[in-house]
Parts: sequence; C-alpha cells; structure tokens
Amino acid sequence: MDDLKTLIAYSRKNAMRRLIRCLFAENILDRSTLVFSAEGNQATYPLKNAPAHVFFTEIAMGPADTLVNDGDVVLVTDEGVRQVIHSHQDLLYVLRDSFDFEPTDEGMAGLKSDMENSLLNDAHARQYRQEWNARLADAAKSHGLDSLTDYLRQHASTKDAAILLDQWGSLEGHPYYPTWKSRPGLSDAEVEQLSPEFNAHVPLRIAALRADMAKSESMPHVTSYHAWFATNFPVQWEQWKASLNDKGLDETRWLPLPIHAWHLQAYVLKTFAAEIEEGILITEGPDLQTLPTMSYRTMMPVLDETAPLIKLPIALWMTSELRSLQAKSIHMGPRISTVITKILAAENGFDQQLEIFPEEIGVRYKNAITQDDAPGRHLSVVYRASQQAFERSDDCLPITVASLFTRLPGSGRPLFTDLIERDGVRASADTVETWFRQYANVVTRPVVAIYLLYGIGLEAHQQNTMVLFSPDGKARSLLIRDFGDGRTYAPLLEERGYTLQPHVQPGILPTVFVEDIEPVRMFVLDAAFLTHLHEMALWLTKEYALNNTRMWEILREETENAFAAVRDRVSPALWEVERKAFVQDPWPTRSLLRMHLMQYSNYRLQHTLTNPLDAV
Repeated sequence: MDDLKTLIAYSRKNAMRRLIRCLFAENILDRSTLVFSAEGNQATYPLKNAPAHVFFTEIAMGPADTLVNDGDVVLVTDEGVRQVIHSHQDLLYVLRDSFDFEPTDEGMAGLKSDMENSLLNDAHARQYRQEWNARLADAAKSHGLDSLTDYLRQHASTKDAAILLDQWGSLEGHPYYPTWKSRPGLSDAEVEQLSPEFNAHVPLRIAALRADMAKSESMPHVTSYHAWFATNFPVQWEQWKASLNDKGLDETRWLPLPIHAWHLQAYVLKTFAAEIEEGILITEGPDLQTLPTMSYRTMMPVLDETAPLIKLPIALWMTSELRSLQAKSIHMGPRISTVITKILAAENGFDQQLEIFPEEIGVRYKNAITQDDAPGRHLSVVYRASQQAFERSDDCLPITVASLFTRLPGSGRPLFTDLIERDGVRASADTVETWFRQYANVVTRPVVAIYLLYGIGLEAHQQNTMVLFSPDGKARSLLIRDFGDGRTYAPLLEERGYTLQPHVQPGILPTVFVEDIEPVRMFVLDAAFLTHLHEMALWLTKEYALNNTRMWEILREETENAFAAVRDRVSPALWEVERKAFVQDPWPTRSLLRMHLMQYSNYRLQHTLTNPLDAV
C-alpha cells in the first residue's frame, strides 16, 4: 500500500499533467511555438519576455491538439541552469507572463487554491481506493474469479453492480478540467462522508413543502405526485404522511421534498429560515438512505426495489458553479424526456441502441406571493426513472463511461481491458480495433441519428452516459441521463411533428434554439466526440501501444457510417454541412481553464481544436 505522501506526489504530478494539457488545448500558451525533438517525445517551450525556456522531458502531441505530459517539467535559463518544476503553483508562476491574456492576481490565486484542494482530495481518494480495491479483489478471488465485471455480473444485481461501478469510477473527472476534485468549503471528513469515490452513504431528509408554494413539471403518465411518490417510496411516504398528520396537517396540501443532509444543515436551515418560520417548509420528516453517484448530487436510494434516482441542489462549488437545480432543469427535463420517449418508440430505439433515464417529475419552491424564481434553485428536486434501465433481461451490464478508464484492482490497468480481454490474454491490435469499432458504432449511430433527424443534442459525455456491455465484453447500446440542460434545435424537431415548449426566464440561456443549430452541434461534439470518444481513442492507443492514428481512422469510418445511415431522411444541404462539421471542421469546446482564470465573468467562452477525424 502506498502511503499518503507518495499518493500526494502522484496527484501533484496528475494535476500538472492536466494543467499542461489545458493550457495548450485552449492556446493560453501558444502551442505553435512548442519545438519538438526529432523523435517527437520531448519539447521546448520558449518563454515570452524571459531569457529561459521550459523543457518537457517526456511529452507527446496527440490528435485534437492533445498534449500529454508524462515526464519532468524543467525550467532552463539561457545560461543552462536547470530547475525541475514540481508543483502547479511554480509552473503557473513561470508561465504566467507567456499567457495570451493577463489574468488577475485573484484569478491566479483562485486557480492555485482550487487545484491544491483538488489534488489533496484526489490523494485521499486514492488512499481509500487502495482498501476498496483490495476488498473487491478479495471478493472476486473468493469466488474463483479474476474479472471484476464477471464477479459483479454473477454476485450483484444489475442495479447494485452499475451503481458500485459508478461510484468506484468517480476518480478522474472531466479530462479538460484542472480542478477535477475541488470541493472548497468542505473538510477532509466531509469530503469522505459525501463523495462517491469514498463509497459514501448519504441520508436525504424528506421535508414537506406547502403545495401552493411549489411549481412542478411531470411526464404525462404522472398524474399525481402524491400517488407517484407513495408507489416509489412506500415506507417513506407512510412515515412522511404520519409526521404531518401528527402535527394536525393534511398531507394533500403538502409535497414531499427530499433535501440532501449536508445541504439541509449547511444551507437550507439558515437561508430558508423565514419560510420555515412562516410554515411554508417543514424540515422534520423521515430520512432516506442513498448512494451519491458520480455527479455527486444525483442520489441512488438504498432500497431492495429499484427506485428512481434523485437529483438535488447542493450548495457546493464544484467545477465552476454552485450546484443548484434551476427552474429550467425542473421543467425541461420532463419535457425532453417525454419527447425522446415518443421518438424512441417510433424509431425502435434507433435499432435498440439508445435508452434513457426519463426525468418523470420535477418540483421546485416558488413563492406564490413574491413570484421570485431565484430561491427555488436551492430547494428543488428531479426524479429519474431507473427501473427499465436496471431491471434487465438481456444480460447487459450498464457501465458509466468514466469508470471504463478507472484502474482495476490487481493489474492496475483500465477497466476497459477487463471487457476487451475476455480470454485473459493481452489483446492484439486487431482485437482492440474490433472492440473499438463496435463501441464507436454504438455511440455514434444513435447520437448522430437523433441529432440529424430531430435536432436533439444528447450530452453523451463520460458522466452522463452508461454503455451497456454484453457478457462477451462488447458494447451493445447507450443509456443516457440528465436532460434538464439538454439542447434542441426546434425547426428539425417540428419538421417531424414534435414540439418542445421552452422554459423562458430572464438571464437564463434557453435550451431550445430556433435561429441557429450551432449551440446544439457544439453540445454533441464536445460531449460525445471530444470528451468521450476521443478520450477512449487516446487511452486505447496508449494502453495497447497502437499506431498513433488508427483509433481515429476507425472513429472517422464509424462517424461516416452514422451519417450515411440517415442520409436519405435528411435534407442534402443540412447533411453536407453537418457531416463537414463532424469530420472536417475544427471541434468547438468550452474554455474551462480560461473561464476559471477569469473567475467566471463569462460562462460562454469557447475555443476549437483540430478535428482528429480530418487529420487521418
């Protein structure tokens, strides 16, 4: 077992690797001035306005301008004095004057602080991970199995296996974000008590919100929130109802409202003290034990039966924002879920390659007198149906994409190797190519089809996407969640006879677009292609020492096939423009590091990366 000091050193290097990747991807540091060695595995970066350069001892430029640093970072003066840079703080100090803009001292300090918090949380998670992995390895061996996925298939329900892998895979985070585990404001103990990477269990309080002070949205089949809640959470419903009745209150005039335990104590009791005093909100009630999933505030109830997932606000700063649950998400989730459910029925699930966690109902506080929408974003809930996803008869195991990159107990190799190497033998290049071709097919076909035919952008990134794998380790279909911020291009949807009512609110970016399809396209390219499929291609290439462009050649072919599959159903002009955008034009993505350095004065900054499908 590695000690904490060793793990912190690893996490510090991990943080440096992420920072270097982001600085060059966003061209905050001009990547065109990098000078590579003849072998292409070392590089020099000349500093602006300084008689020195930075030398990278082991670095490689991958497709999509992806710079992967695996070696030392050395500051070399023109006199030849060499100094190894060990921390992100020192690296930022050295590089700051070479940025393409002048960050404020506050912006720099904020980034340094969040990165330090993130890497310390990462190290503690890795320390816990060693014990967790040992337990998993022992459990598998006790049943005579070497494969983690085989053990889970044989000795856990589909739901329990999927959620365990989701929590276990909550380690690396967004590949283009250098503060991936930042939890400012939480103590080490609180991080451990609340975070999925610590296999945490978190209670939710089932509070009561006065019905006349609530707004809700539901899918058509949910005709009564009370009846729906009573069916899905029968024990909690009876306890909640009894709690109200004991106070002499009529439960039909109140709505059950789950509140995250930390959020209740740290935020709700103080911020909503007036509502509690006025009798709008009752915070006494039964508790429901849950497991936080990878998104941190989407909770899986710990019940024998398969219950809906519960998405909640939690007043924590994580990856750029306070994690509220806005009115837009409350209303758009059920609306989009309704439309997609109808489309999947009409399209046979796009050859049975796409399923969703439908967002059946959302509830939020809205004061009937003041009509103020703002407070409700911290007092709200969205429920996602999970029964169809988890109670399966096809032997498929849903695995959250980010978990595929998490390193296995024992071998320390990525989880995807457990799926590729079913015979226990290290896979050949041909075997890996066959596996990835099937994987790329499963992702690109439904994502491209629902976008081109209906204008719906699926945010199929590593955290929102589960891939269903059959026992032979091959990808079979997609399982997508989280539609509250989903983007849709209305003209295409309406051409097919569907309508989606937008939620319009001052100052809030709408998610139903009429003028331009570009915001929807960006959503798809960034989530499904750049941060998901491109990342899988990178990891496979490195793990199996493959030809540097082969995975992207396969991805290009499968993307072309996905476009060809719907060509005769799409207008020729649209088809040509979109095909070019996917396989030739630079890919757009959010400038997350630049936004952080600018203290989120602009949430809509984007940059582009060389299209890795065009270069092959």
